[in-house]
Amino acid sequence: MTLEQILRGVQLRRELSGDLRGIEIRGLEYDSRRVEAGFLFFAFPGSRADGREFARSAVERGALAVAGELPSPAGFEGTWIEVEHGRRALARASSNFYGEPDRRLSLTGVTGTNGKTTSAFLIDSILRAAGKTTLLVGTIEYRLAGEVRTAVNTTPESLDLYRMFHELVERGGTHATMEVSSHALALDRVYGITFHTAVFTNLTRDHLDFHSGMDTYFAAKKLLFAPQGAPAPRWAVINTDDARGAEIETTAQVIRYGFSPGADLRASALEMSFEGLRFTVEYRDQKVGLRSPLVGKINAYNILAACGVALSYGFDWQTIARGIADCRQVPGRFERVDQGQPFLVVVDYAHTDDALRSIIAVARELHPKRVITLFGCGGDRDRSKRPLMGMAAGQSSDFVVLTSDNPRSEDPLAIMNDALVGLRRFDVPHIVEPDRAKAIRAAFGQARSGDIVILAGKGHEPYQVLKDRVIHFDDREAAREALKALGWGVTEPRP
Repeated sequence: MTLEQILRGVQLRRELSGDLRGIEIRGLEYDSRRVEAGFLFFAFPGSRADGREFARSAVERGALAVAGELPSPAGFEGTWIEVEHGRRALARASSNFYGEPDRRLSLTGVTGTNGKTTSAFLIDSILRAAGKTTLLVGTIEYRLAGEVRTAVNTTPESLDLYRMFHELVERGGTHATMEVSSHALALDRVYGITFHTAVFTNLTRDHLDFHSGMDTYFAAKKLLFAPQGAPAPRWAVINTDDARGAEIETTAQVIRYGFSPGADLRASALEMSFEGLRFTVEYRDQKVGLRSPLVGKINAYNILAACGVALSYGFDWQTIARGIADCRQVPGRFERVDQGQPFLVVVDYAHTDDALRSIIAVARELHPKRVITLFGCGGDRDRSKRPLMGMAAGQSSDFVVLTSDNPRSEDPLAIMNDALVGLRRFDVPHIVEPDRAKAIRAAFGQARSGDIVILAGKGHEPYQVLKDRVIHFDDREAAREALKALGWGVTEPRP
């Protein structure tokens, strides 16, 4: 494809000269380490480095031209194309290069603070129950036509998305479901992408290390429903029980879901146990009974969101019910670790104060004797939420273990002290242990028959980010090892 064809619709600061227009481009890249001969390299500013620093390396690897939104660096001798906006240019060029595959697919985007991952898994399960070949893009993993791939970001760069869209089309796929983060919306990673259905789950405090405040955070979320560079989605599925849901403006056809009487898609007669959920869904003149192996009222909301998406695609309730029943567990989302111990152990990704309250509430719905909560706060992130997380754990738990969770460049003890400010507002017994493996053992040492132990924060993550390195650490593995050390799951369980 020629350079002129690839840059169709891209805002340039200078018009391409005639001898550049006909250059044949073999591929696109924004990471200079992956550049090959005949590529066009995009050098846009990143959070840690300016892409222009890698322009020479890209040319040395064979890039025929470099596109950037700033002037070329001093001494650069290659072909430099100055664009108005780097990421928007990458998105438009990627769409052109891969033949606008998003317009040949039915795309669902899910945004919100909590529930994105589980909702996306449920939607994908319904799509597969309907016989569709699908793509799932999210925090835990990417699944393309049944093939599981490692997730780099919750929402990857536009070029990576278009590559996957193109591959899905080539494999005969028709539907894709994406978690769409506020970062991705603010940074134009989904700029120009055409969505069939957009979902809003809820909005609570998070990512204020990136966004300047809650209004800015919400403004980024709303971009999914009134996008720039693309038409509005045909359908919007919005949680009407969340106060922010009413503030979303869109030209899409809207399905509002929730438990409140004003919901278009309404849940009632909810029954909860560790075996799962049973409830009735009312939509227009229909009433349908649904069952799910997922637990907690929070997952009833996620199921409603998935139902709304399925209805936007015209699926029947039999298919919807089958897809919901098939989604038995989402990795790192209230995921059970069972070694035959007499208390329940669950691992969950909850890493905000609201998410902690929600997951503890889910545990309470199972009527345990006590709830023991282990949590930590991430380093190099919004410090103001640390005491709030301490308050959430202290207010709702019977025992708390405060530990470390991806301290990054910060001192783990300093992070934990921030959380202690909130935790100590409540007279709840607690332990402070910075070594997460030891903290998990300590939590189990406190547990008795009939208790629930929540290991919160890491969920599916198999690593711990320290100041100078990243080490392997998986709460699920650490929990199994700790339970074995206590004698569970090794030989006959102790009496």
